[in-house]
Amino acid sequence: MLHKTKGVVFRFTKYGDTSIIVTIFTELFGLQSYIVNGVRSNSPRSKMALYQPLTLLDLVVYHRENAGIMRIKEVRCLYAFQSLNKDVRKSSIAMFMNEIINKCIKEESHTSELCEFLIRSFISLDQMGERVENFHLTFLIQLSRYLGFGPQNTNEVLGGRLVDVHEELVLKELLDSDAFFSNPIASSSRKNILDALIRFYSSHIDGFGDARSVQVLHEILS
Repeated sequence: MLHKTKGVVFRFTKYGDTSIIVTIFTELFGLQSYIVNGVRSNSPRSKMALYQPLTLLDLVVYHRENAGIMRIKEVRCLYAFQSLNKDVRKSSIAMFMNEIINKCIKEESHTSELCEFLIRSFISLDQMGERVENFHLTFLIQLSRYLGFGPQNTNEVLGGRLVDVHEELVLKELLDSDAFFSNPIASSSRKNILDALIRFYSSHIDGFGDARSVQVLHEILS
């Protein structure tokens, strides 16, 4: 049966000579895999650009319960990023966000609201002017709420660790804020708060492991 849905591209893998299997988090069905034939070609009509990670899509898809890999009937870009790939700070933050969602979102659940949150987040990052350097901190906190383990207080994040009093106050402001936090944060404090949030995620997500893009993020935003 055909369904119209929005989606966020998480990743793709090559399949055969010219095809791919693309993993998309969809508004209707959660995380789904689709085979796209003939897309890895030199043809001017190739739509490979649409399947790059974090591309926001409008889709018409075939869906059948319990099917492993399905197909896409129609696809178009939902929103074309203007600055996300040009601004090194934004692209570094987006790379980090992509790694996090690939680690955390593994099931066909949290569909409509979570999909809308992801789409809204990436569009917001693209449209922001200055003060983007704290965006990923707010994103982690808000994402954790959609995933069901959002912290209610600083101690849940810090796990009883002793930290700088000022950093704990900043973390509390982040937890209390419903909007993306744009107040200035010292780079050392930003690094420490991010490390604390990563540890918090590791304690809630099985197999979370290391976030490889964190070091790049620390360097770019320092």
